[in-house]
Amino acid sequence: MAIEAGPAVVAALREDIDRLLAAEPDVRADAEDSVHQMRVATRRLRSVLRSYRKLFDSDAAAETVTELKWLAELLGVARDAEVRGERFTKLLDGFGEVPTEVTRRLVGAADDAYAQAHEEILTALDGKRYAALREVLTTWRTDPPLDDSLAGDDADDVFARVLGRDRKRLRKLVFAEPTATPADRVELLHDIRKGAKRLRYSCEAAGEVLGTDATELGTRAKRLQSVLGDHRDAVESREAILAAAGDSTDATVYELLADTEEAAAGRAIAGYPAAAAFISTD
Repeated sequence: MAIEAGPAVVAALREDIDRLLAAEPDVRADAEDSVHQMRVATRRLRSVLRSYRKLFDSDAAAETVTELKWLAELLGVARDAEVRGERFTKLLDGFGEVPTEVTRRLVGAADDAYAQAHEEILTALDGKRYAALREVLTTWRTDPPLDDSLAGDDADDVFARVLGRDRKRLRKLVFAEPTATPADRVELLHDIRKGAKRLRYSCEAAGEVLGTDATELGTRAKRLQSVLGDHRDAVESREAILAAAGDSTDATVYELLADTEEAAAGRAIAGYPAAAAFISTD
């Protein structure tokens, strides 16, 4: 007996909603990696709603996507600062003795930014906007506003079409990359990374329905996302280092750190062609 698309997408949503809500107490307690976990759950849920949007009431889905974007951006400020702090700490450890002022400008500034952003998260979690979103998500765990015209269709067919659209969107971006100008390439690679992430999440949501075809495609998309994520992290770290240098008397140290990140970006992007090759095959 064929599985209906409505119940199948509800099951996928429920897992993502549970991840998001389960992370909230840890974020409040500032537990290790908690902001990251809640941010991933939020972005994943938003991505699934966008990919499978035709299965839902359009207005309700659009409103929830908007609120999830708000939450993800709020969490993102803290997570980005956390990543910078961890990356700078590891980078400086590889240079032996580093002037205290350099550590303060890089690691200290990142830690301060994280602390401020975390306070803003706590304020938001205690606010009416998050309370309303939480109530919506709790309802959507079991009774989301499905579009009856598609909810009863065969899940295999509906989910396969979603994966096809997301793959086609990513392929268009990948095919545009070779002719991009140097000025446009960094942002295009970022768009490719986001497209890979969207495909990955739609594949993971379809895993129970489509089996290994979806999971293997999702694994390839995740690899592409990771390669480009490593590249962008190195690029942004280099830019942050140069910005932090300012009029410092330790300019040589900052230049060495920036050169290290430039090399890391080069190593990461070297893996891009192989990671993106899957998108060109049928």
